[in-house]
Amino acid sequence: MGQQEEALKRARIALQKCSTPHGMHASGGRGGYNMVFSRDSMIGLIGASVADPEKQFKTQFSITLETLVRNQSAVGQIPNAVDNWDPKRRKQSTFATIDSTLWWLLGMKAYALAYKDRSLLRKRKKEIDKAFFWLLCQDTGEDYLPEQHPTSDWQDCFPHKYGHTVNSIAMYYSALKLFDKTSLAKKVKSAAMGDHRHVNLFDKKLGYFLPWRWKGHDGITEQEKWFDSLGNMLAVCGGLAGKEEAESILDFVDKKGIDKPYPVRVIYPPIRRGAKEWQDYFSKCLAAKPNYYINGGIWPYVGGFYVTALVKAERFERAEHELKKLLRCNKLGVNYKWEFNEWVHPGTRKAGGSSYHAWSAGAFILASESVATKKVPFF
Repeated sequence: MGQQEEALKRARIALQKCSTPHGMHASGGRGGYNMVFSRDSMIGLIGASVADPEKQFKTQFSITLETLVRNQSAVGQIPNAVDNWDPKRRKQSTFATIDSTLWWLLGMKAYALAYKDRSLLRKRKKEIDKAFFWLLCQDTGEDYLPEQHPTSDWQDCFPHKYGHTVNSIAMYYSALKLFDKTSLAKKVKSAAMGDHRHVNLFDKKLGYFLPWRWKGHDGITEQEKWFDSLGNMLAVCGGLAGKEEAESILDFVDKKGIDKPYPVRVIYPPIRRGAKEWQDYFSKCLAAKPNYYINGGIWPYVGGFYVTALVKAERFERAEHELKKLLRCNKLGVNYKWEFNEWVHPGTRKAGGSSYHAWSAGAFILASESVATKKVPFF
């Protein structure tokens, strides 16, 4: 068995470790995240579904989608996490995110496309409509761009970003396209790229989408300029970035070595104490140290989207090269090889966090299928 075949086998084993009768947990290792997170489970299952000829994960995908939607709020928000099974914790569903709703919508469409089964789309049409309505209600400026609150996506403790964020807008654009809401999708893209009503979220001088920007105050705009790897990769994969923007984003990653030693560091450059972007509460989380955790650490699941973005831009040779690096990254392990860990330190090259992460494994499968077929199988 070759390295690539073994890696795919191990990725599916990791996903099996996360699979439960009530849905896919975020991770399958001891001491991991034993609850159904929308983002973790959907990334894991979207990836699994694009290369699942035996329909090994179809039932788990449908169970997870149903677990999430059964806990949808009265106004349409999909929960960040459903935590009903650990006897040591009280049963609850938590919210306060924007990407959980977006990932669920993407997951619903991915399930239908991968398995050629539209039954869930028909069954949950009312809930899908409610989810889209909730997203519309996040557009408080009535300008086609939903806003998010600080720490209300996957970076839930760091960094501080709010307003129009590339991560949420890229996903929103993809969801609108996939559900044939093309008119609104065009307006979202026009607004994000800086039409007559908006300031461009894509900074041509820097060569990438800003992580976030909000209001302008007599020439001073609330914004930051560090590079958000996931947001920019989702923009490339989903088409929010046009060909010219995609080339510029990927050139920036190459120029700054953001994909070294493994793909990719999730923000660049890391935010250091005393910088204008620093918030006092950062000191209370793992991201307080530069190049550690979310603060410039390497997250293999984001690396999967980077490889997929390279395929989208038809950089096939580079995508294949980066996939091999991503394979080695997922193989590292804290205790054993092939743990598909949460994150890796770019300096020490040591894996950290919990093991057998659904999104690390799923994003690797997505990247592998993209490289093998020379096309992006989703988005």
